[in-house]
Amino acid sequence: MTYPILSDWTTPFEIAPFADIADDDFAPALDQAMLAHNAQINAIASNPDAPTFANTIEALEAAGEQMDKVLSVFFTVAGADSNPAREALQRDFSPKLSAHFSGISSNKALFQRVADLWSRKDKLNLTDEQARVLMLTHRGFVRAGAALEGDEDARMQEIKARLASLGTSFTQNLLADERDWSMDLSEDDLEDLPGFIVDAARAAGKDKGADGPVVTLSRSLIVPFLQFSPRRDLREKAYRAWTARGANGGETDNRDIATEILQLREERAKLLGYASFADFKLETEMARTPEKVRDLLMQVWEPAKSRADEDAEILTQLMQADGVNGPLEAWDWRYYAEKRRKAEHDLDDAVLKPYLQLDRMIDAAFACANRLFGLEFAPLDVPLYHADCRAWEVTRNGQHIAVFIGDYFARSSKRSGAWCSAMRSQAKFPKVQAPVVINVCNFAKGDPALLSYDDARTLFHEFGHALHQMLSNVTYESISGTSVARDFVELPSQLYEHWLEVPEVLAEFATHADTGEPMPQEMLEKVLKAANFDQGFQTVEYVASALVDLAFHDGDAPVDPMAKQAEVLTSIGMPKAIGMRHATPHFAHVFAGDGYSSGYYSYMWSEVMDADAFAAFEEAGGAFDPECAKALEENILSTGGSREAEELYLAFRGRLPGVEALLKGRGLIAA
Repeated sequence: MTYPILSDWTTPFEIAPFADIADDDFAPALDQAMLAHNAQINAIASNPDAPTFANTIEALEAAGEQMDKVLSVFFTVAGADSNPAREALQRDFSPKLSAHFSGISSNKALFQRVADLWSRKDKLNLTDEQARVLMLTHRGFVRAGAALEGDEDARMQEIKARLASLGTSFTQNLLADERDWSMDLSEDDLEDLPGFIVDAARAAGKDKGADGPVVTLSRSLIVPFLQFSPRRDLREKAYRAWTARGANGGETDNRDIATEILQLREERAKLLGYASFADFKLETEMARTPEKVRDLLMQVWEPAKSRADEDAEILTQLMQADGVNGPLEAWDWRYYAEKRRKAEHDLDDAVLKPYLQLDRMIDAAFACANRLFGLEFAPLDVPLYHADCRAWEVTRNGQHIAVFIGDYFARSSKRSGAWCSAMRSQAKFPKVQAPVVINVCNFAKGDPALLSYDDARTLFHEFGHALHQMLSNVTYESISGTSVARDFVELPSQLYEHWLEVPEVLAEFATHADTGEPMPQEMLEKVLKAANFDQGFQTVEYVASALVDLAFHDGDAPVDPMAKQAEVLTSIGMPKAIGMRHATPHFAHVFAGDGYSSGYYSYMWSEVMDADAFAAFEEAGGAFDPECAKALEENILSTGGSREAEELYLAFRGRLPGVEALLKGRGLIAA
């Protein structure tokens, strides 16, 4: 049987025909795609001809087109528009896909062909890009356990299958806890809240079918509620629910899952001959070793904690002035920090947000990309997977570059957070293909939709990832776009955040939702001056999470991760009134998959570079310096993983930065 998902996509720019794809199609279509992929792999492995780059490496690059179609669509909708059927499919697919890809990586005949080419690499007359793809392919096979034999090989396959299943369970438990909890608000509870929170709470209640407004565990709603609600009892209730995700007991509790994941990762690393999972994981990153990661984090921790301790004293005084005795608690920090921000910077989020309309911030992100890289964006009227989604054709000098899809609003069917993914990555082999890139966010709905300043930064951040995909210009998909070291992948996204803070960008695009007037110059100056406000808190909550992640994986796996978490936090003197940004039971970056395991530090590693990279623009002709933009595209945004990350950054900047630029950028030391 032919399924729409596997047929030739005759839609504009070959976007997935979402309207024609039923949930019932996914399982049989995946089975059919896996059979086709296995046939391609077996043909490569059993080829009687001697291995060549073309009949082995390029053949592997070209294989699996049907798999790409099924998985790109399925994982897009499973993450951004889940339902019970898709959740059940995810649970079924995880071990099935793990077994499928493990079968490829453990195919001895196939690995022998790759190893043969690797042994003759200097005699193959490969291009630099081909040599890179060969190295990465060989390394990928070895790190997947292709060189293991007998019982060790079999055990590796079991571990990978179990890890895939556990990661899916962790994600779905977290989504269930986020989806199932809400707190009803009475009309009295709304009285002292800004209009944008009231609107978001009413919209959330409507989405949940409640009788009135509610607070949910969506970050775009709960964080503003914690900032603005004067009801300390409600703040405590909401905060405790938010931080208890994945740790509520019962079927959705993630603590035992985290324990098993860590133990299996340690076993996996030791089967491959590494001292720890962190040693295994960091081998391919810029940082290389756990020691370098810890050194970076601790260089940032001390000044951040010092600033946070100073801030806590000020916030405690504000709280006591309100007649609240006792220590400052975690559910108090955001509320009194907002009061302090308003007092010190005369900046009220409720007054600021009407100037940060979602549509205008999208326009701003597009306009910056136009000035920097010549990209133009035209709306596309195409069926997508949800009514909230929008699409644009991206062109340059009249030539099609990419399709960009934005899915911006929070809903109960969408997992929390924000992310960028490519439904199709750029490549020139086996055929030329332009990317289809998606940004998924969780902003509160409104008419019009209004963003906090942090929301606006998130929008620019994810669009930076999208530019990395859209401007990619390599031959092979395996090194395209964001297929780079984990501690390098955040550089383009974090760097792009800086353009939101360029005064002329805000002056043009920060216009009032009701009057259309631009943000007053006085307010603009306050926004930019307050950009580093509360950086002690923000840095401490992040670095604490990164240090716990590293401790989990550097050495023997903890028998009790919660006890290990507590031990790490005690050892670094974690302030009582600040919680980890992601505590263990809801640390999806680390436990939903291997992506950021031992790698949550990478945001900060990239920030060391992004502060220095934006300084390159400032040292040149300013934020839109054309020569600097050209160098950024040629050496970083277009190159994907075609060279080592350190080499790419050196080509752009001429040197590697120190941590001082980050500390100055966050206002943690004097500029």
